[in-house]
Amino acid sequence: MQAVLVNWAEHQWLRALDAAFADFLWREVPAAPPFLILAAALASHQLGRGHVCLDLAATLKAPASALSLPPDCENVVDGAAEADSPPLPTEVLAGLSLEQWQAALEHPLLVGSGAGNTPLVRVGPRLYLRRFWQYEEDVRNAVERRLAMSATRQAALPPDVLRHILDGLFSPAPAGEAGTDWQKIACALAARSSFSILTGGPGTGKTTTVVRLLALLQALALAAPSAGGPPRPLRIRLAAPTGKAAVRLNESIAGTVARLPLAGLEHAEAVRAAIPVTVSTLHRLLGSRPDTRHFRHHADNPLALDVLVIDEASMVDLEMMAAVLAALPPAARLILLGDKDQLASVEAGAVLGELCRHARAGHYTPATRDWLATATGERIDATLVDEAGGTLSQAVVMLRHSHRFAATSGIGQLAEAVNAGDPGQVSKVWRHAHADLALLPLAGGDEANFAELVVDGAGGEQGADPAPLAETDPKPVRHGYRHYLTTLSETRPVSAAGQNAIDDWARRVLRAHGQFQVLCALRRGHWGVAGLNQRIARFLCAAGLLPASVGWYPGRPVLVTRNDYGLGLMNGDIGITLELPHAADEEAKLRVAFPAGDTGQGIKWVLPSRLPAVETAYALTVHKSQGSEFDHAALVLPATPSPILTRELLYTGITRARAFLTLVMPGTPRLLEEAVHRQVLRVSGLLGE
Repeated sequence: MQAVLVNWAEHQWLRALDAAFADFLWREVPAAPPFLILAAALASHQLGRGHVCLDLAATLKAPASALSLPPDCENVVDGAAEADSPPLPTEVLAGLSLEQWQAALEHPLLVGSGAGNTPLVRVGPRLYLRRFWQYEEDVRNAVERRLAMSATRQAALPPDVLRHILDGLFSPAPAGEAGTDWQKIACALAARSSFSILTGGPGTGKTTTVVRLLALLQALALAAPSAGGPPRPLRIRLAAPTGKAAVRLNESIAGTVARLPLAGLEHAEAVRAAIPVTVSTLHRLLGSRPDTRHFRHHADNPLALDVLVIDEASMVDLEMMAAVLAALPPAARLILLGDKDQLASVEAGAVLGELCRHARAGHYTPATRDWLATATGERIDATLVDEAGGTLSQAVVMLRHSHRFAATSGIGQLAEAVNAGDPGQVSKVWRHAHADLALLPLAGGDEANFAELVVDGAGGEQGADPAPLAETDPKPVRHGYRHYLTTLSETRPVSAAGQNAIDDWARRVLRAHGQFQVLCALRRGHWGVAGLNQRIARFLCAAGLLPASVGWYPGRPVLVTRNDYGLGLMNGDIGITLELPHAADEEAKLRVAFPAGDTGQGIKWVLPSRLPAVETAYALTVHKSQGSEFDHAALVLPATPSPILTRELLYTGITRARAFLTLVMPGTPRLLEEAVHRQVLRVSGLLGE
């Protein structure tokens, strides 16, 4: 077994870390059964693939799923691989039953069944590394404690007062458009709960809803009697998992607060002033401590707040969610916003997806239905009512109407078809030649058409010109990277310009850069991040838009790949390299301009020499693009099958596009069909199911 694990690691089917963990256990307990050590190595390996634990039964049923096998090995279910390859999991686990494997795990020095100090914990057929079992326990228990407070909060919430405020915040539906107002329902359910989730696809109004929810909570707080003084507004903090997501929420929330309909509300301006418009990253909120997993805020030093809102919660991994819940004061509310169908966090866990598993079906109890009818005037469809609905379901609301994508939107229809796992419907969407969709097949490696796409945004089969995104929006343009590089050169200030003018220039360039982005599934290979970045830089050089294609040069976009607390830059932040204005007799100075993120609307200027952990960002993985939107996104699929290409990745990539999506297909249409069928199912026991 030791030889097998070492061989797997050498072939990169298993991480070196996983093999080292197995070796450590065997050195500590030499008599440990081989299948226990195998299970430990596989449990460790699952963490690197986003799973919280190893499901023994599922592994025996589909052994190939336990390792990072190349695509040509994944379909082998019988017999060995090629002669020079290690034995496949199918061979190693052949003849082993679940009962036999569980019996091998009955070792008190290494495996426990709950609290203790063993390195492994087994719960039924699931095997955990202890730290992640503890995170899962902490998150489950914290959520259950907060849900248990709902009855008390509801009892203190007069339905008539709630109804009056909600009616002021939400206008009646226009004639002929009557239907359930899920935004209004979301506000009511969150008002009576210490833990609530608001999920929905792009453009369903999550930000608008949460701002109205915060207005509702502040209105209730300012109207409540206060012992020993005037009513006190709630202390509210807004956070996001990455700097990029924080910037995006910052941009949208201020305008939403300014437009809030509060005319008929008591203490209207006090309510508006009490809604925060700045967003921090979770790391900054909790107080990151460099070179450690710990934070300044924890159970013994909780955050000073009454309400915490976390946007893009699908990106929050299990460990971070455990840290957030530990740092919350017992009486504080936690409100999670996110799209349950997006890619889960890069690290282990799919917390939002797990908690929203039953969101589409509702499962609201008759008591919840009746309370909502009184408190909001809204009626829930009978198909969403369940006598046996769980406590969690009463705190989860799914928004079901997209305001961004009209019924005729190709992007919206394509996202819905992919999300439904329906390849036939996906093909039907493409056949309609929608104005906001373009397909660029590159069989045979057609570099000229691909170059035309990334430079000018052109190429591919496309329908008629699209309508504006909204009545007040200008008609969108299908840009490529020429747009931001032209903006860079044509709006560059003169040498005598002051800092404000230089900052304004950087903002314009960053904004123009964000209007187009190449996205891909893979990091390595010709159609991965590495290969695409090199080729795109050469295309732009050949077009006369860049002075160079390697090293540091004006116009180079860079992605931060590691948190740098000294500079205030987070993993995922994007900056543009600019040459500062200078006189003819002065030396050129390169600086990288980053949005100031959660510290304000300014620009953060950084010397390139202070940025060792960055990479060129003409192409981003879909994972890295989460929390961002682009007017035009070009989603590049790989040319060969890959287990990374899944339904969730496609859906997330498609929905990064606001106005245009170009799908680049170097391979056959079969790859797209396989991806629509392939779904990410992360293993965990968060819901105890």
